[in-house]
Amino acid sequence: MTTGGGPQIAEVGPRDAWKILSEDEDAVLVDVRSAPEWGFVGGPDLSELGRDAIRVEWAAWPGMSPNPTFVGALMDQLPGLPTRMLFICRSGARSMQAAQAVARTLSEKGEQVECINVAEGFEGDLDGSSHRGGLNGWKARGLAWRQT
Repeated sequence: MTTGGGPQIAEVGPRDAWKILSEDEDAVLVDVRSAPEWGFVGGPDLSELGRDAIRVEWAAWPGMSPNPTFVGALMDQLPGLPTRMLFICRSGARSMQAAQAVARTLSEKGEQVECINVAEGFEGDLDGSSHRGGLNGWKARGLAWRQT
């Protein structure tokens, strides 16, 4: 959970995120990684659920400078406010920041959507050999993913 005075952000693991997306047709997955990450690393595959993840960069490669239009760009991709928005990045840090920003913006407008961070992210933490994707995260948990 978040600390401070802003809206609370729940955290769930990748398998629980999949369960939420499977059971709640209105929930959306927001992939906040950079375009090179989507292209070279791949991303969650929600085709079994009849939908796609929404992709909006929280920070742009190579300098990882913050995207000042993130919240607006995300809202432009939504047909309406979903019941829940799940946010995912590489390992869970950027997605937490993005979830907090969206929850805060919606709260300031008097709107509420449950914003949830996917702990572990898509690739997860570094293992003992300094590699990602095998220790934890969406991929390592055996959830559907694809490269484009």
